[in-house]
Amino acid sequence: MSIAGFLFKTKCEIYDTKRDRGRTVPGNIEYIEGLRYGNDPKWHTLDICRPKDRKSRATVINVHGGGYVYGSTKPYKFYCCDLAARGFTVVSFNYRLAPKYKFPAPLEDLNAVMQWVCANCEEYGLDTENIMMVGDSAGAQLASQYAAIWSNGEYADVMGVKPPKFRLAAVGLNCGMYDMVEFTKKKSGISSLLRDYFTSNPQRFGEKLRVLDYITADFPPTYLLSSKGDFLLDCCEPMAELLLEKGVPCEYKIYGDENTGHVFHVDFHTETAKQANDDELGFMSRYIVNR
Repeated sequence: MSIAGFLFKTKCEIYDTKRDRGRTVPGNIEYIEGLRYGNDPKWHTLDICRPKDRKSRATVINVHGGGYVYGSTKPYKFYCCDLAARGFTVVSFNYRLAPKYKFPAPLEDLNAVMQWVCANCEEYGLDTENIMMVGDSAGAQLASQYAAIWSNGEYADVMGVKPPKFRLAAVGLNCGMYDMVEFTKKKSGISSLLRDYFTSNPQRFGEKLRVLDYITADFPPTYLLSSKGDFLLDCCEPMAELLLEKGVPCEYKIYGDENTGHVFHVDFHTETAKQANDDELGFMSRYIVNR
């Protein structure tokens, strides 16, 4: 792992541990842990949380962040519980991480999750006609790339990933980066960490990196959020403008002040996070199909 990757991972671990200390699963939430969705018992596991006291409105797939080198279902456990408390069934999953696993391993794992969801929808009450996907930081990039694969068969062929049949009703992209061509060209800062995932020669992936070129009007409705203290703030508005230019229903909002940092919305007890999650889920809920 690069020095940038190690430092990023360490910083995230400290922050996540401090944030979640003392929290427990609410009594009105059922939390099912450690379900296998693939062949690797270390990586291919997922959790499901859902409300006990009301019918689920839709199924939310959470794609965790962590710069492709860090993250799991654990730091997102209570964030997912908060989504479930709002009336959703949430699927949160682990995926293979860099530097051991390179691009596009997490996307292959996400597709395997969706295959599992479709195959097990009746047993676990998963609504394949109302799938919503949220992701933050690297997870937002992965969610946006998978949405491009799902919505554009040409790009699915480029990636060699064939999604199962389901309806991706909407996506929430939070504090993410989206232009992989530009990011992989840079030689400092966050791009040093990206090389753990894309290798030292990311351009060898060629057309697979050109995600934005394959976004069409069929891309799912999208809510983007960032904050004034987010180091990826500059990525939010250009992505929103591209989606709107393509005719995709899209809203975006920048929250807080310079002290409101990266992936602030996961700390759902703060007023700023509550507002951001209210706004995002309110937008996404417009695209739920009542059956």
